[in-house]
Amino acid sequence: MTRTPDLFRNQILVAPVAGLLLLAGCATPSGPNGNTAQVQATIDDQPAQRLQAPAGFYAAAASKARFEGCPEMSTPHTGPLDFPSKYQGSDSARDDLNKQAEARYREQVDGIRDLERGISRLVEAYLDTGDPQAVGCALDWMLEWARLGGLTGEVTTHTGKSVRKWALGSVAAAYLRLKLSVSDPLKPYPDQAAEIEDWLAELATLVIADWSNVPQRKFNNHEYWAAWSVMAVAVVRDDRSLFDWAVAQYDRAAQQITDEGYLNNELRRKTRALFYHNYALPPLAMMAAFGQANGLDLESRGNHALTRLANRVMAGLGNPERFARKAGADQQLKDFKPSKFTWLEPYCALEACTGEMRKRLEAYRPLNNYRVGGDLTALFGPPQAT
Repeated sequence: MTRTPDLFRNQILVAPVAGLLLLAGCATPSGPNGNTAQVQATIDDQPAQRLQAPAGFYAAAASKARFEGCPEMSTPHTGPLDFPSKYQGSDSARDDLNKQAEARYREQVDGIRDLERGISRLVEAYLDTGDPQAVGCALDWMLEWARLGGLTGEVTTHTGKSVRKWALGSVAAAYLRLKLSVSDPLKPYPDQAAEIEDWLAELATLVIADWSNVPQRKFNNHEYWAAWSVMAVAVVRDDRSLFDWAVAQYDRAAQQITDEGYLNNELRRKTRALFYHNYALPPLAMMAAFGQANGLDLESRGNHALTRLANRVMAGLGNPERFARKAGADQQLKDFKPSKFTWLEPYCALEACTGEMRKRLEAYRPLNNYRVGGDLTALFGPPQAT
């Protein structure tokens, strides 16, 4: 596989990032799947000040399968991010799906979705096979997007900036598994890795600009997902300013969770209130897990706000009428697939899950969500027999 010399690397200036963070008002890992001693030694060897990830991100590659070859790469999206909302035409509740708008949206973001899913699958393929060709495929794909400025275009719609932060979280989390693996798959590619990391940092800067200074009445799950994407890049880059921005957004989210465990801004989604309470949990649980890896007990913040939200969602699934009364509408439950509960892995690595949480966790494993790292059961679950 031919590699291009590092001639066109984007240089990301520190000053703009710091300025955005100022405008925004910012200033013990869980168990891996096997290789425990090797993983812990790698973590212990890191300088004390370096940002860390949960221990599963350091897992070594295995040789459980054969790599099936590189998929076709999607064309980088280099134009404006002006995608329509699938709820276009809905009232302020934004709970009435517009099938025509959804079809246009899916068509326009198809290449971006391919990037997100494709990079995640290639990283999983490398970790399952140990085949360096999978690493090469992933790097080629990310480099193509980085060199053409993929996802850096002007944002013209709310959905456009949403797509940028979702994609950043997906790619950064997958890339982080390569960067931190004790198998060191990026060692042969220092220039390519640096170029990709510059691109991720540029996207993080744009995401911060997209999602800073949002008024409290509009601050919701979108900001949580933006914070998660920036936190993933923070660990990739070992950038404390990015990490602190993400933690500040987590704190703001924790303050929003009521004593009963509700999110008032998500209750406004009427028929989809329960769905969006659940949808808010993956980025919050991932940030709490990353916080723990860096000595921060984010779960306890807001008087254990994360646990209140998790318990409220579980109670709502058992008795949707509670949410119906609170939101003023019967709840739509058809979209609650097992993949919507990937937050259980990081959350149950932080807190002892019992009852309905434990039942769902064990019934739904393995849990996979490319937007928060891929195979969450491999990252946070118990060691699997080999």
